[in-house]
Amino acid sequence: MNVNDDFSKRVLVHSDTLAWESSPMAGVDRRRLDRVGANDERVTTVVRYAPGSHFSPHTHDTGEEFVVLDGVFQDDYGHWPAGSYVRNPPTSRHQPGSEPGCVIMVKLGQFQADDRTFVHIDTNKIDSVPDRNRQGVRVTPLYKDQYENVRVEHWDAGATIELITDGGAELFVLNGSFNESDDELVKNSWLRLPLNYKAGGKASFQAGADGTKVWIKTGHLTDL
Repeated sequence: MNVNDDFSKRVLVHSDTLAWESSPMAGVDRRRLDRVGANDERVTTVVRYAPGSHFSPHTHDTGEEFVVLDGVFQDDYGHWPAGSYVRNPPTSRHQPGSEPGCVIMVKLGQFQADDRTFVHIDTNKIDSVPDRNRQGVRVTPLYKDQYENVRVEHWDAGATIELITDGGAELFVLNGSFNESDDELVKNSWLRLPLNYKAGGKASFQAGADGTKVWIKTGHLTDL
């Protein structure tokens, strides 16, 4: 069954309110945010690994991208604590798991077919930089090419933030909160904005009283 598969619509999901569903692997549960195709051809999911759980070795024919939300994710490429960002491109192979347990937000099947770029970043070890064009915003760049721009943004408490969304956007709240279109998004809330969501190609957000740390991907919905 497809989930939130109409990419012409704004979608908001408070993922912590969803029930956990069992995956084919014991000890690994998931909460689907969107899904297209009976075999998960394209899917965005929050995945929870119980301590000591793991998947069998496998190849990602269409690529895998994820953010570690809690615990430590482990695979052939290293140990990735909360705050890590990983892109394993099409044809990459690994055996994922977690001895202490972890939670990740993962996107499958959303790469360009010829993409072979690996990215493994522990954001705890790098600094954010002020955005010269937007007051109250600091940015931790993660990945950028001609198709998309991925980063973590830190919004000051109470700041009004504008975001270019003419190529579509996804936001996942890592800490804090913000408001958009009369909705409050809190930790682990996910928002997907369609192409040309607002007039002028910009959306406006109001950071919460404690500020906001949010994972953002923009520009990537143009070829859907």
